[in-house]
Amino acid sequence: MKRFALLRDLWAFMLENKKWWLLPLILMLLLVGVLIVFAQSSAVSPFIYALF
Repeated sequence: MKRFALLRDLWAFMLENKKWWLLPLILMLLLVGVLIVFAQSSAVSPFIYALF
């Protein structure tokens, strides 16, 4: 799948070069992105914006 090519390449880079410190960084960026998308269309958005 071309859709996940970037993630697959990033995972291969982390495996080959032992860059395990990137994994928590990427996971947190994905989590914040999902939180922002969820906050745009939810009644919980005022509470989520208060966190930042």
